[in-house]
Amino acid sequence: MKINNLLKYLIRFLFLQILITFLTIWFFDKYLVLNEEEKYRLYLILVEDRNRFLPFIPMRLVSINTVLSFLTFTFLIVLYSTNFYTYVNELKYTFERRYFDDYINIYLLWNSFLFSSFFIFRFTGLSRGNLLLFTFIVPFVLILFRNSELLSTLLGRSTIKENFLTFNLEEESLFRNLRIMSFRNNKGAYFKFDSDEIINKIDEANKLVDIHLIVINVKNDLDISENLENYLLNLNKKVLIISDKNIQFKKNFIYRNELIDNKYFLYFNNDIQYGSKYILKRFIDLSISLIALFITSPMLFVLISYIYITDGSPTIIKQKRVGLHGKSFNMYKLRTMKRNSHELRESLEVMNKKSGPLFKIDNDPRLIKGALWIRKYSLDELPQLINVIFGNMSLVGPRPLFDTDTQLFDTDYMRRLNVMPGMTGLLQINERNADDFETWFKYDVEYIENWSLYLDLKIILKTIPSLFNKKVQGL
Repeated sequence: MKINNLLKYLIRFLFLQILITFLTIWFFDKYLVLNEEEKYRLYLILVEDRNRFLPFIPMRLVSINTVLSFLTFTFLIVLYSTNFYTYVNELKYTFERRYFDDYINIYLLWNSFLFSSFFIFRFTGLSRGNLLLFTFIVPFVLILFRNSELLSTLLGRSTIKENFLTFNLEEESLFRNLRIMSFRNNKGAYFKFDSDEIINKIDEANKLVDIHLIVINVKNDLDISENLENYLLNLNKKVLIISDKNIQFKKNFIYRNELIDNKYFLYFNNDIQYGSKYILKRFIDLSISLIALFITSPMLFVLISYIYITDGSPTIIKQKRVGLHGKSFNMYKLRTMKRNSHELRESLEVMNKKSGPLFKIDNDPRLIKGALWIRKYSLDELPQLINVIFGNMSLVGPRPLFDTDTQLFDTDYMRRLNVMPGMTGLLQINERNADDFETWFKYDVEYIENWSLYLDLKIILKTIPSLFNKKVQGL
């Protein structure tokens, strides 16, 4: 097992150990033991057992809390020693979800251990109704934090809502029952395409629907060219390659290679905001955005009132933008332009000072009176905190563009769709008034290739000062 995997298991184990130990001790003290006299009786039983069987244990360690901590630690050691709990293999055949079955298995294992332990330590006289309730709580916590899949679903990124494309994989193929595909939605099946055509088809599909997984069955004369290899590695998506022979790649990278039914299955996941990383990023986004929305709510009320008095309703508008992996969503903004201003965009194209898919005009005639200072300090972006809470956006990431802009993206530009769009980013703290899309894309790629939670926090801290500086310094 690699160091990274060991570290991941250790962190998750310690987290569960602390969480379940705290939960068990709190529930035992508050709901299981009937009164202080009963708790003292149980303590005397522990002292008696220590004197009879384990006299070498220091008396200071003899307590109910110590025993409960030891029990949870022992149970987690047993649970983590099984592949059943710790390992979910995406490259196995499955025909149904097993959340309920897995919960029952954990429930039976936990309760056999719990009641056996209570019998050995003579923990009697407990509240039977609350004890019955407790038997369900710990297995629920364990199934919730078993892996990142269920928790990611609760935070807004569900596996069953993810989509995939297949190349040269027949509809009747048994491989479609692999877990990695059976829980996702097939949005395209293509046949007899060479490497360049595969790249074009992926780009075309990603402009129409959000794609998370690419499955390529290497057969006949199809080959993984160096160009396709580089493209897939930079795609920031999950990629599964099925082949009759073991493929040798030009570059060194981390991947899984398994032999199933005499076929080689090569799988790698370059989605940098997935699993535990996605969960931590969402936790930071939710925490900061909820606090920021509460703090800025008086300012939002004043701005909404000003816009309504000046130019009527609506004061907050919805704009269809393109987000993670090409998924469209409604982005919220304070309305700083006259109604139906976006429809005037084509007629004002000659005044556009930006390059590529960007569209901005100096002294834009579509602005409502007094709205320039709102845009100057990006106050019109505050409603996007709601998008962050809903999970459509992050606090930090590439700015989401219109779908019509996305249609102009070439293969390189499509990379910016493979991380969550954000309210701020490297561009906003370096060159927020940049006139060309190449500068935007440069910072987007830099962000993608160097992304970390630490980088996100640095950008957040530098965003507010950058609003008041005409010239901002880079990180």
